[in-house]
Amino acid sequence: MDVETLDVFFSNTTPQFYVILTGTSTIISGVVLFIEWITFIYYGVSVSERLFALICSVLPVLNSTEEQKTTQHSEMKPIRNPLVLFRGAEYNRFQWVMDKEPLTFFDMNLSAQEHQVIFACDSSEDNDNTDAYMSMAWRSRDPLERIAYARKAIKANESLPAAWVLLAEEEATTITEVENNLREALNRSTETGHKGNYSVSKSNGCNEVVVCYIKARLAQCVRKLGRVKEAIKIYRELLRDSKVNKICNVTEALIEALLEQQAYSEVQQLIGQQEKSAVYLYSSALCIAKGVSDKFCPENASKRGLNSAELSAVEAIHLAVEYNPHVPKYLLEQKNIILPPEHYASRGDSEAVAYAFHHLQHWKRVPGALNLLSCTWEGTFRVLPFPLEQGVQHAPYPASATTLDKEILPAHHTISVYPRQEVPFFMVFSGILCFSFMTLTVVAYHFPNVMTQYAKTVTTIFLSLLDKLQAILPSQVVDMLQQ
Repeated sequence: MDVETLDVFFSNTTPQFYVILTGTSTIISGVVLFIEWITFIYYGVSVSERLFALICSVLPVLNSTEEQKTTQHSEMKPIRNPLVLFRGAEYNRFQWVMDKEPLTFFDMNLSAQEHQVIFACDSSEDNDNTDAYMSMAWRSRDPLERIAYARKAIKANESLPAAWVLLAEEEATTITEVENNLREALNRSTETGHKGNYSVSKSNGCNEVVVCYIKARLAQCVRKLGRVKEAIKIYRELLRDSKVNKICNVTEALIEALLEQQAYSEVQQLIGQQEKSAVYLYSSALCIAKGVSDKFCPENASKRGLNSAELSAVEAIHLAVEYNPHVPKYLLEQKNIILPPEHYASRGDSEAVAYAFHHLQHWKRVPGALNLLSCTWEGTFRVLPFPLEQGVQHAPYPASATTLDKEILPAHHTISVYPRQEVPFFMVFSGILCFSFMTLTVVAYHFPNVMTQYAKTVTTIFLSLLDKLQAILPSQVVDMLQQ
């Protein structure tokens, strides 16, 4: 196509042609941008990223990294919150007042499965219906039905710890009522024999687990009633059995009670023997920061530098923040704290909510601790590599934690996402393209002559570049392109 042909073409085109052309391009690019944005909001990835993931799943060469991510996701399992609240006395009261669901079905279903494992041992030898009643009680979604089944089970067999525990969890509306029901369950479980599937003669190990679970819940109950020393005594008795700590995670509950007693030295001794979690790491940081937080001044520290004690406190905070970066915003009250879920994802936002709900008061009790945290916690991210392909003192942050948080946390809570998701390049490109075509549409409508001259100039430059490219490329390549 030569210059004369271009002149003929552009002289025969009307202004409406450019308006239609640019308007259509604007609509198409706008639709693409809208789809990308909706997909990114709901799924956390754009359409282009999902297509790339699909290609990676087909190509075995690119599939190695995706398999590693899938393995990490499959290994992420929810952990039971050792300080879970009581449904009837706490969760339901919140729902009555705020008209919001404090727990998700996914979270409650996990608790029901755990209760069946703890309380269901062997099948009943008697001809009562206690097994069927309790099985239906754990599986029912309606709280009133669960309570009704528990009442029927007690009527058939009064020596049934599981039914009394369910009434303590679901029916009791005050902590005092919860304590009475739990003590009744404890008395029933420590009797010489149970009817049905709770017989001591059948499974002493099962009965031991039931007793330990009831004691752990009873310790939390008396802790809420202000009898902290009694709760600590129960927790210490339970810690003598290593199996109990795996079931109820008594250590974290004991740490919270010791912090209430301000026994920081005992907390540090207890933390040194445990694995990593938000409770252990942030409680350790609090105990270390206690010695320097009341005198810490960021202006003076920036001038003279940090001394050894301050440096140890800052390193402990950085260690905790790298493990769970969601906690500081809750402790500093930059995000609203909701009722903790019954389970949480390790290193996830749900774990941060569970920790901050019970431990914020302990941070406030230490003078200057929150000030030290606010001045130092963001410095953790300057040390971490980007992208987060590896950690510094912990393993890389699991991407599956956010997915699990969405299942555990209620809908009215805005989930904290880490690392902060960046807008995909293709979405930015679609936005720029849509805005450019929109501008050209306005120009073509109001200034048709200018648009005609602009289109002619751009086309002429493009054809000249194409002629130069044909001169550079071999003749065989040009012939192949023409064909």
